[in-house]
Amino acid sequence: MAPQPLTARELRAWRTSFRMLELLRTRLEQQLQASSGLSNADYTVLALLSEAPARRLRAYELGRAAGWEKSRLHHQLTRMGSRGLVARERCGSRGMYAVITEKGLSALREAAPGHAREVRRLFVDRLTAEELDRFAELAGAILDNLEEDEPPAT
Repeated sequence: MAPQPLTARELRAWRTSFRMLELLRTRLEQQLQASSGLSNADYTVLALLSEAPARRLRAYELGRAAGWEKSRLHHQLTRMGSRGLVARERCGSRGMYAVITEKGLSALREAAPGHAREVRRLFVDRLTAEELDRFAELAGAILDNLEEDEPPAT
């Protein structure tokens, strides 16, 4: 059975969504870099670790929460570790914790207000409360499907 081409409606929805996500990611990355020197990946790791119990997560849990492959997480933690933002701690014979350092927590606290303002300016304030709820519902349906359809880890 040949793949069914996308209709004009489907193409419009897909292209608009894709472009919106790419442009939003770019603008947020620019704001973070300019105001704090953090990348979006840095901010993601710091935010996840700051919200975790004891401000630490097993590496595989952090990778799953960020939606990253093992090699991407490893390289990200290496870069952040060299800047003193995170530390790695052994967990058992083969496991590893990623831990936010005081320097990382301070960098996150400094970056968060500006990042939140930019998220609000570019996204939140453009929608009504009802539209935000609907957007979250629609995005959640797609996200749920993506997470269920995830390819096996490599």
